[in-house]
Amino acid sequence: MYALITDGSIAKYLRGNRGITIGDIQYPRDIFSKWTEAERNAIGIFEVIQNNAKKKDEAYYINTDQTFTYDADAGTVTATYGDATAKAHADTLYTQDDVDEDVYPEGHAQAGERKSTFAKDDVKIEGLKTIRIRTVKSQAANILAETDWYIVRKADANTAIPSAITTYRAAVRTKCAAMETAITNASNTPAIETLYTYVNTADEGDPVVMERPLGEFPVLGS
Repeated sequence: MYALITDGSIAKYLRGNRGITIGDIQYPRDIFSKWTEAERNAIGIFEVIQNNAKKKDEAYYINTDQTFTYDADAGTVTATYGDATAKAHADTLYTQDDVDEDVYPEGHAQAGERKSTFAKDDVKIEGLKTIRIRTVKSQAANILAETDWYIVRKADANTAIPSAITTYRAAVRTKCAAMETAITNASNTPAIETLYTYVNTADEGDPVVMERPLGEFPVLGS
């Protein structure tokens, strides 16, 4: 991404995929690939420097729009994020005022419609805990589905389920419960993010072992 500087200010932003007319001169698009940075700067075109110091993982945070700044002394254009806002880790519930107003909230799938299906303390907006726990439950269900046929065969033909399968399925359910507890106990959004963040847990000098606090579901046969 580039910026065109005119009279000391950013005049427009350029993708660098087409030519541009500056004054009475038409420049081809290959100035972005063949010209040097100094040559582009000389006609007022500067590559935008991305400053992502405050940009955070959008799975957990809402980032601001970027602010573009031209520094004439340094001869740079920088795109900078402001402070990110953490997504709610807990559910937002309907209040009595919501119920009294009898209208779906902004952003709801049925916003603007009259309703009679929600009440005080019903979930208005799901927080990260609810979303992540639902995902964990879904993952566990999909894993168990791979060995459900043993259960069906047992019911249909009274064929014994191998002990390894029984042990494995129990381990999946146990791990699912432990994950749900860890997510539930997370005190805020950064704590939830930490559960999913992989770090090297090996001792210094040992081969790298990347693990996350939340852990992983067991693998059959491992």
